[in-house]
Amino acid sequence: MKVFELKGEIRENVGKKSTKALRVDGKVPCVLYGGGENVHFSVVERELKDLLYTPHVYLVKLHLGEKSYDAIMQDIQFHPVSDKPLHIDFYQTFEDKPLVLEVPVRTEGFAEGVQAGGKLNITMRKLKVKSFMKDMPDELLFNVEKLGVGKSIKVKDACFENIEILNAKNVVIVQVKLTRAARAAAQQQQEK
Repeated sequence: MKVFELKGEIRENVGKKSTKALRVDGKVPCVLYGGGENVHFSVVERELKDLLYTPHVYLVKLHLGEKSYDAIMQDIQFHPVSDKPLHIDFYQTFEDKPLVLEVPVRTEGFAEGVQAGGKLNITMRKLKVKSFMKDMPDELLFNVEKLGVGKSIKVKDACFENIEILNAKNVVIVQVKLTRAARAAAQQQQEK
């Protein structure tokens, strides 16, 4: 799993007034929970760009004063108009505790069904996964070479070592659909 280094400052005041002042200064209020007491801190907004606007999942190394924490980004709130981050929740991770994350899905290969005139459709861009931090993947890779027209890969078909996929077993991850053009061509062949 990729690691993202982030420095923050511990917050003394956590009220509305101090939060508004932080945002005016270009900082984002944050909270770290999951390790006993909650830790309130702030980070500079421009340092979050590579963490927020990416499809990747990162393990965040938080440096807050003298202490360092391993965490993941659990929740983020954006401003409805300007789309600036308003608040971020981080969840502290531990090596001996399993973690639940949404991990991106990626496909590899050229599907047989696509060669026959179908269209590859990825219906699930992310899957909810439970695993220990050391086993957590950056992405879930699915080989679609043997996928024919009308065929699909479901959650129950997926098998990864030391990882449990928490989505419903009958959920379709990837499928090859017959396109309208291919359907019309097949119908014309039958009429001849």
